Amino acid sequence: MSDFATIVAAALWGAAAGALLPRAAYRFSAPAGEPWQHLCPAGHPVRGWLGPAHCTACPPPPAGGVGADGAGADAVGGGASAGRTAWTVGRASRYGPRVPVLAVVTALLCAALAAATGTRPELGVWLLLAPLGVLLAVVDFRVQRLPDPLTLPLAAAALGLLALAALVPEHAGHWLTALYGALALGGGYFVLFLINPGGMGFGDVKLALGAGAALGWYGWPTLLLGTFAGFLFGAVYAGALVAGRRAGRKTAIPFGPFLIAGAYAGLLIGAYAA
Repeated sequence: MSDFATIVAAALWGAAAGALLPRAAYRFSAPAGEPWQHLCPAGHPVRGWLGPAHCTACPPPPAGGVGADGAGADAVGGGASAGRTAWTVGRASRYGPRVPVLAVVTALLCAALAAATGTRPELGVWLLLAPLGVLLAVVDFRVQRLPDPLTLPLAAAALGLLALAALVPEHAGHWLTALYGALALGGGYFVLFLINPGGMGFGDVKLALGAGAALGWYGWPTLLLGTFAGFLFGAVYAGALVAGRRAGRKTAIPFGPFLIAGAYAGLLIGAYAA
């Protein structure tokens, strides 16, 4: 398969996988200590974990168009109160991230990974892990939580799949370095967690295991680059919030998305240079 065909196939895979993420993103977006979401905003059961976040049990908005101020209330039984109720229920039929957004983001990420990695066997690992990384970033941004059912399987899958990739000729990494990278990055984040548990969650520590495995596959320079990029992205985001007066210096921000973004940046550079 040519490099162009590989990139196109990776983009199509990313689009298909990303389109399945919105419901999982909604269900996992529960504050720490609370069970996963099992009802839509209108109170109807949400079944399954994959697919769009759209409730078919919720009635659509009235044909006349009901606004937040109750305009069009006559179409649903009269009165501003009735209009607001219908507007709320109608809007509740769609919840969570939208399918096109996650599909496009995941497709672009997978295409970039394919362009950097080429047809080497570890590309299959990156394509399988990429949607999980996107899902984790979305959930952490929404509720500042990195669920164990996502972070721990990510680490196990990264090491297990890379072990298989190491058995295939033409791979460009080293499995032992991936293992050491997982331990090193996870250990480093654990130290940061002990020093400042208010600024670094334990979910970040578990996420670092998987990120360290992926970065370590291409060696220590890639691991250091991806780690630095994550902190840089987080610092730029926090600085922008402070400059825009949307947060204070002590405001907690979700770090998982920047850890993931930094890991992908390092992975792209490491794969291209390998």
